[in-house]
Amino acid sequence: MKLAKREKYLISLAACCIAIFLVFQFLIFPFFENRTRIQKGLKAKEKGLEEIVRLRAEFQAYQKGSQGIQQTLSRRKKGFTLFSFLEKAAGEAQVKARIKSMKPSVSSGKGPYKESMVEMRLEAITLEELVGYLYRIESPGDLVNIKRISISGNKKEPGYLDAIIQVLTFQ
Repeated sequence: MKLAKREKYLISLAACCIAIFLVFQFLIFPFFENRTRIQKGLKAKEKGLEEIVRLRAEFQAYQKGSQGIQQTLSRRKKGFTLFSFLEKAAGEAQVKARIKSMKPSVSSGKGPYKESMVEMRLEAITLEELVGYLYRIESPGDLVNIKRISISGNKKEPGYLDAIIQVLTFQ
């Protein structure tokens, strides 16, 4: 086939356009798409790594706290029981006669320590007696904490209080 110079020029231009199109379609566009996909994946991995670092720090804090609990428990007197501790504190605070009931319970949770809890009901107690007793039983040195307290006015004797106290420790 004989083509005129102008037709050869147009065919060359069309071939160049097709070649440029193919280069863009199969080399440049996929490169930028992969680059964007890789950047998004990298950002997701960085967020995952940040989360792992945060969880590691949290785990180390819990582990340190656990060692602190273990040290505190080892310093506690042998044969320590929450029930006897509360009775002794009641005697010291002179509220033993005001104790209506004491219900001990032990929870069976996961982990190396068990929670020991006693629910106490105190009736017809003054505010001063209650504060003195609470001061004696809240003992970080023995890992004894007040979990919940409910105070109400005594209906039989005005000026006196009734209290339900949940005291918690670890064994």
